Amino acid sequence: MTEQNRAILLMIAAIFCFSIMDATVKALAPNVGVLPALWARYAGQMLLVFVLVLPRLKTVVRTKYPGFQFFRSLLLMSATACFFTGLSLIPLSDAAALMSTNPMLITLGAAMFLGEKLGIRRIAGIVAAMIGALIIIRPGSDVFSAAALFPLGAAVCYSAYALLTRRVGADEDVWTSLFYTGFVGTVLLSILVPFQWQTPSATDIGLMVIVALAGTTGQLALIQAFTKGEAAMLAPYSYTGLAFAAFWGVLFFSEIPDFWTVVGSLVIAAAGLYVWHREARAKTA
Repeated sequence: MTEQNRAILLMIAAIFCFSIMDATVKALAPNVGVLPALWARYAGQMLLVFVLVLPRLKTVVRTKYPGFQFFRSLLLMSATACFFTGLSLIPLSDAAALMSTNPMLITLGAAMFLGEKLGIRRIAGIVAAMIGALIIIRPGSDVFSAAALFPLGAAVCYSAYALLTRRVGADEDVWTSLFYTGFVGTVLLSILVPFQWQTPSATDIGLMVIVALAGTTGQLALIQAFTKGEAAMLAPYSYTGLAFAAFWGVLFFSEIPDFWTVVGSLVIAAAGLYVWHREARAKTA
């Protein structure tokens, strides 16, 4: 398997893990609040990463880019906070659709700041995927409300985070990047969470554990994906999150996607497969 295909599979795995985390947060937030759910995501990641890297902690904490690591960690925490807030206010599939604007921002940012090429295949794939997202969102529908600004803000923060991850990925240990995202988020949120803490039930604690595990696994897969593959090439595959969100929405929240949501999801899937197929052929040609 080529490095490019590994990057694509890691990207899809990351989005799948994040979709599990998002669905769990949607169930958890009404019980304990958004901030405690957010704290659980980062504190759990920090604990798990700390245990795994303890034998070589001194090496892991060394970074060539302390400023970048802090800023990218802050961006990811902001993206997660915005998206979790959006999940608590609008349907899961709607929030995912609005968040799906980030691949366009990543692709444009990669061309502007990372010097990555924008070939015709990538442009076609991004445009097709964005058309699919617009079919799902349908301007003028109830998706466009004040609450919709939170997933859109998450998309902006996440795009900047993804570009910085790509920037430091080649020179940093994956575990170093994972450590700092968990550390910065845990420290900042631990200062804030006491003001909104609600005692969780046994079920809520179980959901918090799922949030932490899914978020940490997804984060690790995402960092590895951007280390192995170009940001613009990987961008369309984040649209798979729309299909995952629709599935969890039906299974757990009785949110039945309408006809246009299904059509848009098929367009997005076709765009992603097209880009993967064409990129693979170009590499072997």
